[in-house]
Order: sequence, then structure tokens, then C-alpha cells
Amino acid sequence: MFVALLLLAACSKVTQENFAKLQDGMDEQEVLALLGKPGETSNITVLGLSGASSKWVADEGTISVQFVNGKVRAKSFERRTAK
Repeated sequence: MFVALLLLAACSKVTQENFAKLQDGMDEQEVLALLGKPGETSNITVLGLSGASSKWVADEGTISVQFVNGKVRAKSFERRTAK
């Protein structure tokens, strides 16, 4: 049982496969359900539009998602290079 929990904890949700599941227009809560809590988030509101930029970082790479009014408007995946 402990080994299974340890393996689950070691599995990152920041993967190319999960990035491919992100779609423009997805609700922010759907993204959080897929990727978990982001490592960093910044928010801005301008002329009645609210925006947020969130970033998830793991060994495989970094997923960045930009939200406008709670919906995905842009996303990127940067693969981490081997050292």
C-alpha cells in the first residue's frame, strides 16, 4: 500500500499527454482537475476582463496557461532539456 502511494506521489501531471488534453475555452476548474494546483499564478483585471497566467513545473517540463474570464485562451509546453 505504501509503495503504491509513493508511486502516485512521484507521478507528475505535467506531461505532454496532459498538455494535449488542454483545449481553448476550457474552464479553469477543468484545468485544475487535470493538472492540479499551479506552482505560480498571476492575475490582472483590465476594462472588465479578468485574466490569469498559471504555470506548472515538473521534471518533464513546464506548462503555462493563460486564462481570460476563467477560460483557456493560450497554452504552451516547454520540454525540460537534459543536463
